[in-house]
Formats: sequence, structure tokens, C-alpha cells
Amino acid sequence: MAANTYSQKLLSLSRGNKRALVVTLDVVLALVSVWLAFYLRIDQTKLPVHQQIYPYALAPLLAVPIFIALGLYRAIFRYTGLAAMLAIVKAITVYGCLYFAVLFTFNWNDVPRSLGLIQPLLFLILVGGSRAFARFWLAGTSGKVMRERGRLLIYGAGEAGVQTATALAVSRQFSCKVYRRRRHQNQGSINGTKIIGLQDVATAIERLGITDILLAIPSLGRSQRNDIISKLRVLPVHVRTLPGMGDLAAGRVTVQDIQELDLEDLLGRAPIPPDRSLLARNLSGKVVLVTGAGGSIGSELCRKIILEKPKQLVLLEHGEFALYSIHGELSGLCKELELPVDIVPLLASVGNFGRLKEICQTYLPSTVYHAAAYKHVPLVESNPSEGVLNNVFGTLNMARAAMASKASHFVLISTDKAVRPTNVMGATKRMAELVLQALASRQRLSFYQPDGTLSPELENTTTFSMVRFGNVLGSSGSVVPLFRKQLLNGGPITVTHADVTRYFMTIPEAAQLVLQAGAMAEGGDVFVLDMGEPVKILDLAKRMAQLSGQTIRDSQNPNGDIEITIMGLRPGEKLYEELLIGNDPKPTVHPRIMKANEDTVPWDILAPLLIKLRHAAVQNDTDALKLILTQWVQGYAPASHFEGH
Repeated sequence: MAANTYSQKLLSLSRGNKRALVVTLDVVLALVSVWLAFYLRIDQTKLPVHQQIYPYALAPLLAVPIFIALGLYRAIFRYTGLAAMLAIVKAITVYGCLYFAVLFTFNWNDVPRSLGLIQPLLFLILVGGSRAFARFWLAGTSGKVMRERGRLLIYGAGEAGVQTATALAVSRQFSCKVYRRRRHQNQGSINGTKIIGLQDVATAIERLGITDILLAIPSLGRSQRNDIISKLRVLPVHVRTLPGMGDLAAGRVTVQDIQELDLEDLLGRAPIPPDRSLLARNLSGKVVLVTGAGGSIGSELCRKIILEKPKQLVLLEHGEFALYSIHGELSGLCKELELPVDIVPLLASVGNFGRLKEICQTYLPSTVYHAAAYKHVPLVESNPSEGVLNNVFGTLNMARAAMASKASHFVLISTDKAVRPTNVMGATKRMAELVLQALASRQRLSFYQPDGTLSPELENTTTFSMVRFGNVLGSSGSVVPLFRKQLLNGGPITVTHADVTRYFMTIPEAAQLVLQAGAMAEGGDVFVLDMGEPVKILDLAKRMAQLSGQTIRDSQNPNGDIEITIMGLRPGEKLYEELLIGNDPKPTVHPRIMKANEDTVPWDILAPLLIKLRHAAVQNDTDALKLILTQWVQGYAPASHFEGH
């Protein structure tokens, strides 16, 4: 405890005081090394006499200026490593040569010339030893991490694992107890840390008290990685991961790089690779507009779009801070990667047709990605009128503005909840799909104005399409951030129903799907992704708990770490989601993207219906609004019919 107190006092000193303290220490060590050199050479223990005083005075007078010139006093002791030690050797080598030359030249009485060889060697040992001692003494108390250290097993004894163990040795947050090799024959040790095989992992965890396993094999393929994770889930440890090889190559392996498992690891399947030619088709060299640019999907779309080097990227967002954040991020990315993209941040609401029309006529976007929407099921269920105005008529406003400015492509971001919806949010998204399908079927058409009159007839040269996908891991409102927060707080983890299942994909997958599908559109297309098997939410919760090193508390294990509570289905929530209304999807040029074959409503029938729907929404007539949705959205059943199908 006293050692920690003293070290904290030292660390709290100003930079100048610390340097003065180190200089004083080096002066003392220089004098001590001269005294030791006299003792070893001529067995002298008494104080220097006559000309023997000169070697004592010479040592600090030479050492301090040389150490300053070579930067020894700029080093931080608690981070001293091999490079710093080499600098010390270099400095004392220069010092030793000068020290010997002076003694040899002046040949003072009672001062052996060999003192010029012995003293620098002793000085090197004392200075190097002082730096090493300071590193190990101060490193453990230098940061804010003062809790008991975790015990770590690094899965992978390659270069990444060794670099990580070295970084962790300085941070003192974890104590590296053992490495895990994938091949049994390569067992041994690295820097004194034992390497074990797969058959010894469970025993090592119990014997050494391992708390965390770090996956340090960033070159592994996704299938191999998922296989390893499935085997580690049964062990009572917290599984963590390192970033990719790019970060490792850049030398950014620090304790902060150790993170929770990737969302792809929780997904349990390999991400769907993009078709690079499809990604660039509607983007490179063009003006692109993204609505909802600050949201989870919209922001990821923007990140992917600028990599394809459009001429201009227009960010449309109604939230000031969200727009500020994504604009700053994209500007920094363009500067870092030297991308010649003009980024235009615009505050606007999709409910304001006049503003949208002005924007489209000013910037003339070639491609519009419409991600702006209210998407949280319970909130839209409680605010159905706002859901209709934003999701249905916001889409209509943006589509109309894009069509008036002769945009080439318009892509709507839709959802699997639009398929036979049991909630208002899903019904509004399906109505938005019907609007675009109806627009796509006409080459010329008029729009009803708010006063009931028809607008002048417009020529339609825009290719409308929509992309429908399942739940996005890590987006706002997703279960994954919620579960992680609940795990951090000690539980319980809340699941609405034991049998709830969902299709899942990652945010990058969703963004790439939108960009690729939009490039394949011919008009009125509804694209869906082959997302593999749906995931049971309860299984996802258990997987996250196990990979965080916690056990589930239930009737079979009453002493478990964390409980899973079944809350009951929320209003509008259903047990199972679908991606298709019909059962006859068509393949596309992308092996994992399908085209749905859905029923449509002609524009002549839909247009007057939209007038009634808008009136009901403006008047906040929930009954009339839901009645219209029930009549025209296949499968929509409001009230209490949300138990599944």
C-alpha cells in the first residue's frame, strides 16, 4: 500500500520536476559508479584525494549533457522498452569513449587508465537497472485500472498473440498465464509463458483461474472462427477478440484494442460478400443523396458510398447532432483516404415536400437512398399517425421530388416487418412499398395536392426499387446493445417470448445489400436477402451471456450468474418474421439476393386512397387510419392479433 502511495506521488509531479529528479538520480549513479570503479580497481574505499577528484567531477559533467542530447530524459519510465534500453546503451557508449579519452589524455596521478573502461560499464548497469526498476514499479499504478487483474489465456501463439501479451504486460490489466496453440506439436513457452494444446484448455482454466480468453488469430476465416467460438461457449470465461490485421500492422495493439466479440461472431454465419461491380455501378462519379443519413443504416450507407468515389454525397437528416456527427466522420475519412468527394450536409424533414423539391432541383441527385423512417415498433404503435406521415408520406414526398428532378434511381430501405405485419410500423413500410410499386408502373402521372387538386402531369424516368431485410445487429433499438447493457448491469436479460425468432444481419451487410440491389433494379423491384436460418432471441441471449463468461440462472442452475426474464410480447410484436409475402422469389445476378414477386395496387386506385389516409393521419383518427391499412396491407391485423402466425 505504501509503495502505491509513493508511486502515485511521483506520477503526480510536474514534467519538469520529474526530469529534475531523474537528472539528480543519474548524477548520483555517476558518482557511485566512479567510487565502485576505484574500489574494484585499486581496492580503495576512502574518499578521493588530490587529483582523484577529477574523475568524480568529470562523470556527471559528461553524462548529463550527453543524456539530454540523445533524448534520455524525454522517455517515460513506466513505458520503457527495448528501444529505450538501446538508447541508454548508445548514450553511455558515447559517454564511455569520451570519459576514457579524457583519462588517457590527462593521466592524473593515482587514477588508473583502466578506470575509463570499468566506470562506464558500471554506470550502464546502474542506469539501465534504474530504468527497468522504475518501469516495473510504476507501470502497475500508472493508469486508472486499479482493480484485481484478470487472468488471460491468449488463443493463438502467433505474432498477434505475442504483440498483445507484450502490450498487456505494460498495462497490467491482465496477467497472461498461458498461450493456446492450434497444433499440439508446437508446445513450449514464449517469454516464460507456457503454450498448451486444445486438450489442456479446460484444465488450465480451472487450475490457473483463467477469467478471459482472447482470440488473437485475426487471419482466421469466419467459419473457423465460428467453430472456435462454439467450443469456447461451454467454458466459464469471458471471450474477447482483437481487431483485424490492418490495425495490428499499424502497431495499434493496446489494451484498448481488446473488445467484445464482433457482431458477426454473434450472428453465427459468415457475412455475405459484396459484388464489387454492383457496388460502384450507381455511385462512382455521380451525385448521390441519402435520407436519414445520420441513422444506423443511413450512416453505414454513406460510409460505403464514399469509398466508391461519387462526385458528390448529399446528406439529408432532420436531427442536428446526427448530421453533425456523420458529416464530421465522413469528412475525416475522405481526408484520411484522400477521396475526392464533395460532402453536403443538409437539415431537412421528409415531411416537407417543398424543401425536398428544392434540394433535388439544386443538387440533381442521380441516385437516392431513402433510409429516413420511424422504425421502433412500440413507439410507432403508440404514435400511429406520426408513423404514417413519416413512413408513408415521407417516402411519397421524397419519391416525388426525386422523380421531378429526373433522378435515375430511387431505393427504399424496407423491412421484413412489412410482410403480413402485425404492427403499424410494418404496415406503414408495406404501404411505402405499394407507393413505389405503383409509381414504377406509370410513365406519366399526377399527384393529389393537399387541397385535393391534381398536380401537373409528370414524366417518370426514375427506376424505383425497395430492399427488404431483417433485423440489423448493433443498430439503435437492436437487442444486442440492450443485452450487453443488461449483462454489464448484472441482469436480468429481458426477452419478450421464449419462442421469438428473427432474421439477423450486420449493418455493413445491410448497407451493401441496398447498394447492390439498387444497381440491379429494373423498376418496382422488391429485393430480399437470403439470410440463412432465423435466430431464436432466447438462444442469442444465452450465447451472449456465455461468451461474457457468465452462467444462466434457472431452475436447473439456481446458482447461476444471470437470469433471463420472459416479459411477454409487446403490442404489435409477432413471434416469427418473414421476408416474402408470396412464395415465388426469383434469382438475381447475386447468389444471395432474391427478387420478391408481390401483388401491387395501381396508381389510379392508390392515389385517392392516400388522400384518405393522409386526412386520417392529420386528424389523428387512429381507427380510420388502421381501417385503411387493414384493407390494403395484406395480412395486417391490428388490435390483439399479434401472437404470431
